[in-house]
Parts: sequence; C-alpha cells; structure tokens
Amino acid sequence: MNDLKNKKVIITGGTRGIGLSILKSFYDYGSKILTIGSNLNNLENLKKNFSNIEIKQLDLKDLKQVQENFPNFIDLLGGVDILINNAGITKDNLTLRMKEEEWKDVIDVNLNSTFFICQAAIKYMIKNKSGSIVNITSVVGHTGNAGQANYTASKAGIIAMTKSLAKEYAKKNIRLNCVSPGFIATDMTKNLKEEYKEELLKNVPLNRLGTGEDIAKTVIFLSSNHSTYITGETIHVNGGMYMA
Repeated sequence: MNDLKNKKVIITGGTRGIGLSILKSFYDYGSKILTIGSNLNNLENLKKNFSNIEIKQLDLKDLKQVQENFPNFIDLLGGVDILINNAGITKDNLTLRMKEEEWKDVIDVNLNSTFFICQAAIKYMIKNKSGSIVNITSVVGHTGNAGQANYTASKAGIIAMTKSLAKEYAKKNIRLNCVSPGFIATDMTKNLKEEYKEELLKNVPLNRLGTGEDIAKTVIFLSSNHSTYITGETIHVNGGMYMA
C-alpha cells in the first residue's frame, strides 16, 4: 500500500471506535490526515498520540456549518485524495414514540452531512482528476432493525446515494464505495452482558464480533490502487450474519 503514503485523507468521526482504527491504519501508511469530530477534548487527546495529524471540530447536525467550513478544511490539508465518511449517531426509539428531533438529528448527521461533505470533496477531486470516497454504512441498513427506523433509513440512504454518485463521477476517475459493518467490538460493546453477546453471536457464522481493524483493512483496500476497478459497491464485513 505504498500508494497511500502522503495521500491527503479526511476522516469524519476518527477519535474512537471504527474511525480511530481507520485513522491508525492510514497513519501507519504515512498518509496526511485531517480528522473531524464533535468533541474537542477527544480531538485534542487524539492529537497528543498522533502529532502529525490535523484536527477540526464540527457539528454535523448544523448543515450550514458543514457547507461553510468543510471546503476550508480541504484547503487546510492542501487538498483531498481520500474521504472517509465514518461519523454517525443513534437515537433509538420505537416508531410511535420517536420524536421529530430524534428523526431529524440522525438523518442530518448520518445522511445529510455525508452528502454535503461528498459534494465539497468531489469538487476538489474533479480538479485533481482522481479520488476515492468510502462511506461507512451498517448491516441494519440492509436488514432493518426494530427501534431504529431513523438509523436504518440513514444508512440505507447512504448506500443508494453512494451508487448514484459513483455513476455520476466515474468518468472523472472518482470512485465511491461503502463498507457495511456488522457487530463490531467497540467501547460500547464492552458493556454488553455476556448472555446478550452470546445471543448476538448465534447470528454470526464466524462466531465472533468484528474488530475496528477488520473494517479498517477493507477501507484501506477501497482507498488504494488495489481497487481501482471497483466503484458503487458495498463490501459487507459482518462475519457472515448477512450475505448479500
């Protein structure tokens, strides 16, 4: 993956979990990284461990702020070769109890901000005559999940949007793909009761939770020259729990 050295990479939600694993992988390959997060303390702590990266705070719910500031972030990095849209939130509730705010916040952060960030990055990539965008979706965007109508809609929307953008910009040598994680071991899953984990694993043929590194390896592949004939695709990294 020597082609990733000095590549300019922007990652949203890169301070923890899957995003942090992705950031570490690009960092190890010598990429120039800017990561975006909503929590300034988390960003500053990240900077202590990865001194060469750039950090920026941004509220992805505020779409005006996203549209105004993201182009400036590209300029700060000196351009963008690779974009990873990883940031996402959940506000779960049963449909009849879901508040308008819970619906809108999840759609704005997960789907709407992803579109406008892609839009800004593509404008630069067209000038550069190349680029790779990887959007992180979720297995439940394919299967649905009770209590997550907002989240599943946002993740399914990302998949459809990615296919459309891939068709629009393939002739400009810009590739867009999705990675769809299943159940991934993160700080959140550490607190799950063992009996619940066991129940989850009954639906996973490989009989283990995935890791952030599992997702990062796939993202690296889709970002590199090893995948130059792949666009508009979703790669499922879920241990076999959903086979497309």
